[in-house]
Amino acid sequence: MTFLSRASRRLSAPLLCALLMASPAAAVLLRVDPDPAWRQADTLPDLAEVLELWLDRHSDWPRRQTPPAIRIVSAQQLAHMSGHSQRGSGRTRGLYDPETATIHLAAPWDPGKAEDAAILLHELVHHRQAPHHWYCPGAQERAAYDLQDAWLNLRGLSADVNWIAVTLEAGCTPRDIHPD
Repeated sequence: MTFLSRASRRLSAPLLCALLMASPAAAVLLRVDPDPAWRQADTLPDLAEVLELWLDRHSDWPRRQTPPAIRIVSAQQLAHMSGHSQRGSGRTRGLYDPETATIHLAAPWDPGKAEDAAILLHELVHHRQAPHHWYCPGAQERAAYDLQDAWLNLRGLSADVNWIAVTLEAGCTPRDIHPD
């Protein structure tokens, strides 16, 4: 092996890394978080504050003066609160109760996982939306899912959402229409 081929091998990896880091797609390819402050939050209220700051910059919904209470509950408790049966899809991972200004998150919930932090962000959007009038509760969902997905996209992820169902729910259309 010649000196030139050995040198090119040694230089190719650092050069490739430098080129990737200069690219906007580098964060996605290397999964570099553009705003890792959420990972350093020590408590749930600290994490909520980091997410609230992100919402302040990326949402038109104003922050409320009083932060919501945040509770971790079992998946069964959350299913009961949301009105979904135990035998349902089991996909409800968070719920906002506007009566008590409380966010309920389904255990297990890991504040170090971006997908779980995004659920909290989604429910924080609902807390911001709560003082406003809605034709139906589903009308709030599109904005909350859009912001959740945007936050995840910055981390190279996307929300696992049925966008068609979200759009239909946001339309507040009666489900069972029978023309007379």
